Amino acid sequence: MENRGNWNLTMLCDFYELTMANGYFKKGYQDRVTYFDVFFRKVPDGGGFAIAAGLEQFVEYIKALRFTETDIDYLRGRGIFGEDFLDYLRHFRFTGDIWAVPEGTPIFPNEPIITVRAPAIQAQLVETYALLCVNHQSLIATKANRVVRAAQGRAIMEFGARRAQGADAAVVGARAAYIGGVTGTATTLSDQFFGVPALGTMAHSWVQMFNSQYEAFRAYCELYPTNAVLLVDTYNTLKSGVPDAIRAFNDVLKPMGITKCGIRLDSGDITYLSKEARKMLDAAGWTDCTITVSNSLDEYLIRDLLLQGAQINAFGVGERLITARSEPVFGGVYKLVAVEDEDGTVTPRIKISENVAKITTPHFKKFYRFFGNDTGKAIADYLCVHDETVDDTRPLVIFDPDATWKKKEVYDFTAREMQVPIFLGGRCVYDLPSLEEIRRYCEEQVETLWDEVKRFDYPHNYYVDLSKKLWDIKYRLLEKTY
Repeated sequence: MENRGNWNLTMLCDFYELTMANGYFKKGYQDRVTYFDVFFRKVPDGGGFAIAAGLEQFVEYIKALRFTETDIDYLRGRGIFGEDFLDYLRHFRFTGDIWAVPEGTPIFPNEPIITVRAPAIQAQLVETYALLCVNHQSLIATKANRVVRAAQGRAIMEFGARRAQGADAAVVGARAAYIGGVTGTATTLSDQFFGVPALGTMAHSWVQMFNSQYEAFRAYCELYPTNAVLLVDTYNTLKSGVPDAIRAFNDVLKPMGITKCGIRLDSGDITYLSKEARKMLDAAGWTDCTITVSNSLDEYLIRDLLLQGAQINAFGVGERLITARSEPVFGGVYKLVAVEDEDGTVTPRIKISENVAKITTPHFKKFYRFFGNDTGKAIADYLCVHDETVDDTRPLVIFDPDATWKKKEVYDFTAREMQVPIFLGGRCVYDLPSLEEIRRYCEEQVETLWDEVKRFDYPHNYYVDLSKKLWDIKYRLLEKTY
């Protein structure tokens, strides 16, 4: 999103990033090159994979990184920063390198979504916004993709702005949901700003405004004959709602030769009502009339409705999508993985914890995804040190980094490096794709995953393996510490 009023997003950082930056400056570390990874540890909702999103907003943020005089005056007023450091901030620009997986890529725990190589202060200051972008939009894109897959090809519309956690969450959340596969949003600003198609027809208040339900339906059909979707549950869905809709279609649309129309259900026993409404519409000759449903839906409710034989063409999904209500935190983290010495030597760094899941994988890394040449499906991901390459013309033995006795030989595969350069030397070298391109790419990449990985419950564990060289480095550091 753009700056709100006089907000400068450079200041959207945790305060400790500024205290550390000041400390680096005082200790002469401001120019020491560091490497940080953005990654996550657990897929939301117990799913098999997540969807990367939010890169475009992070790119725009990096381009605009500046401290204004207003910002510097505020920091001066805190009384802990010297004028030499404030003058440094006055001339602050990002001069580092960034690599990232493209938006729409299926991603898995513990692999770098974004890697930042930059002088220590620069790399530290971008932490909060990098995580804000990735955590929020990846969460919503992941949830949206689950909902879309549950619908089995039926359209999903994002309807959640009024219950989102703030304006940015509504607008950028709709963007992320579109990447995940929804067909459109109720949020007009997201259409204006990002090109997410804005959709919608009427609320119950429209029906209540008129002296009769039929008058409300007829008026709407007259105003919008090519997009007449009528909300039929304001009073009684089957006794008056559907019959009045049919009457309005007959009186207004039929003389125009229009057969494309629809009704929407927003309450009641959706399965029963949709079946009965379908019978009534078909009997009246409106076989092309679609049935859209809404009302606190999620992927599990949608799956159950379809298993029960509900007659539904499209779904409107609101609060449980835009807030990812079932698990509303993505959990991405930003960790130091290496520092660069004056001679250019990259020295790995590791974070160790009593909680084994929080032990990081050190070093400046890259990672590959292996695709079977016979199926086109993803086999595994492979993390290695930045100077390693994979020869996919020869078989390769990979192993589970947590259970090293579990080994597999991969052959007849194509190895694709997953991160691409975004900034080099502070200059953006990445052409941001259009939202439509990101959405299509996401759909294509999800199709490369086996169905077992895409299960909602107890999905197959997709392997993210370490190269032998990287594994050895990690465990040498562990043994050295203990």
